[in-house]
Amino acid sequence: MRNLFKLIAIVPLLVFANIGYTADMKVGFIYIGPPGDHGWNYQHDVGRKAVDKAFGDKVETVFQENVPESADAERVMTQMALSGADMIFATSFGYMDPVLNVAKKFPKVKFEHATGYKTADNVSTYSARFYEGRSVIGHVAGKMTKSNKIGYVASFPIPEVVRGINSAYLAAKKANPNVEFKVIWIFTWYDPAKEADAAKTLISQGADVIMQHVDSSAIMTVAEEAGVYAFGQASDMSEFGPNAHLTAIINGWGPYYVKRVKQAMNGTWKGGEQTFDGIKSGMVVIGDMSDKIPDDVKKEAMAIADGIASGSMHSFTGPVNKQDGSPWLKAGETADMGTLLGMNFYVEGIEGDIPK
Repeated sequence: MRNLFKLIAIVPLLVFANIGYTADMKVGFIYIGPPGDHGWNYQHDVGRKAVDKAFGDKVETVFQENVPESADAERVMTQMALSGADMIFATSFGYMDPVLNVAKKFPKVKFEHATGYKTADNVSTYSARFYEGRSVIGHVAGKMTKSNKIGYVASFPIPEVVRGINSAYLAAKKANPNVEFKVIWIFTWYDPAKEADAAKTLISQGADVIMQHVDSSAIMTVAEEAGVYAFGQASDMSEFGPNAHLTAIINGWGPYYVKRVKQAMNGTWKGGEQTFDGIKSGMVVIGDMSDKIPDDVKKEAMAIADGIASGSMHSFTGPVNKQDGSPWLKAGETADMGTLLGMNFYVEGIEGDIPK
């Protein structure tokens, strides 16, 4: 995880940020990496700025970047609450237990935790159905590969990431039965050097399309230099690989943040709620598609997106077996939410093991 700036330097900033401020509400955000990552944290900060724009001087927002998923997160959120934050958005999976611990100490503060599953009276969770977007880009990947080898750089073996790998593979395999997936786990959300090294390894193994569930634009840069294709993660990353960038899964947090802050202000916000939205709501957006993608493939990909949005299609539709060949979904059957939220297995056809 990322190193946190020394808390002794952070505390004064958080304590005194509210002096003389007349906002009706103060909202804090904590990020696992820097907003300048052009990916995950960048899009959460875009959402924070949407709150600024929507409420003007009625709401003050503050944020802390590079907060590790550790006791440091608990200390940062505690300081935010002590400095007057009425609401705190914790934007990474590993903040889950720190959020619950701090929420107990500050029952009047409203907490929102991204991608988690534990709630409390003053804690709600929210996440996006990123796997829906991966069905769309998985189809594109399957159609665009010439080597039939697709590389995937993965962060941590949590259900969110495993879901994405499975969804992308099923879509790619349907588009191109000869596709093979190669997955490298790097156990970090944001480490440009590790991300680049993993991408280079996959390319050396024959992958000519690279997918990722990590946060920086390093993989796009490597893909551009190597003359292979890649996809933007959480944001459009075409500026880092004009020739490599095919499209992107863009995270649209702004509308959700504005809605929840508005509810907090008018007294309708509720703890204990769990939001899990996708393409239909605009929390998952498919970015502009490169001219390098043939028109028929673009149409097919957007038909998948439209079908998922309308409910006529589902990323996980049987027949699908688990990796060991045991039946999972019968023909026409779709995955239940419980299995998706706790997914800890590969589907049949993916090589390798999920790390413990």
